[in-house]
Amino acid sequence: MRVCEIIEKADGPLFTFELLPPLKGETIDSIYEAIEVLLPYNPAYINVTNHQMETIYQEREDGLLEPISVRKRPGTLGLSAAIQYKYGIDVVPHIICGGMTKEQVDDLLSELVFLEIDNVLVLRGDPPAGVRRFVATPGGHEHSDSLVRQIAEKEWANFSIGVAGYPEKHIEAPNLEHDIAMLKRKIEAGAHYIVTQMFFENSHYFSFVERCRSVGIEVPIIPGIKPLQRRRDLELLPQTFNIELPSKLVDAVERSKTPQEIRDVGRSFCVEQVEELLEAGVPGVHFYTQGRSQVIADVVEATYRERSTPIR
Repeated sequence: MRVCEIIEKADGPLFTFELLPPLKGETIDSIYEAIEVLLPYNPAYINVTNHQMETIYQEREDGLLEPISVRKRPGTLGLSAAIQYKYGIDVVPHIICGGMTKEQVDDLLSELVFLEIDNVLVLRGDPPAGVRRFVATPGGHEHSDSLVRQIAEKEWANFSIGVAGYPEKHIEAPNLEHDIAMLKRKIEAGAHYIVTQMFFENSHYFSFVERCRSVGIEVPIIPGIKPLQRRRDLELLPQTFNIELPSKLVDAVERSKTPQEIRDVGRSFCVEQVEELLEAGVPGVHFYTQGRSQVIADVVEATYRERSTPIR
């Protein structure tokens, strides 16, 4: 089923989550294990991330360095198909601008149609590791709104298209107003719903929704959430995602003496955050698992109870 229809038909907040494909050479077993931890909570759909090729340099016998293109986490398409057919849960593979020509996008869309996958999340994608700025692939898309338009205009396909929103603005955007204007272009190009970047201050999400509505963005806006679980997240998350961590959370983590105490603090904070979002009537909560399914299960157990309403 298309995600836009799942949202429309739900009579309560949806529970959804995102998975990363395994590193190259690893088996799919860890993915199945992660999913099965969360199956009891009726996920409405599962997102599968996509990762651009990056360049590494290997030394040749003559001592010169040779550039080699590698993808550390391949398998987005295969993993998406495997999940949908094994569990009967709708999947949302990510499609990124980076590393693909428009012709290759068409080929990928054809494969998704053949696999009866009805949903995609469209992103520009980050630059490869070690590259400071995004550079469009020749013959590809520079911005995600044009990729949305390519997908939406296919007469032989009928995808539900999600896009990303940034309550604290994209790290490259000059200001939030500009970022929301770019988001509106994605909706006008044919996107059906928005899922946000992670945030830890709910006020940022509520303000973001109001600002989107004020410029005519009326599609569902689903909050994206991640429990903080490591001390180094205090530095890495703001630096990587351009987000603010509230003093209450930072102080509690800094007072913690063991890794388990930090995990407990992050889980408890996330429970409070999700409770407030659900009470506010959000269409659902989308969790970024990043290999930590059990803490997500703990949060959902403590917050959703009978609220989650999967549509099959």
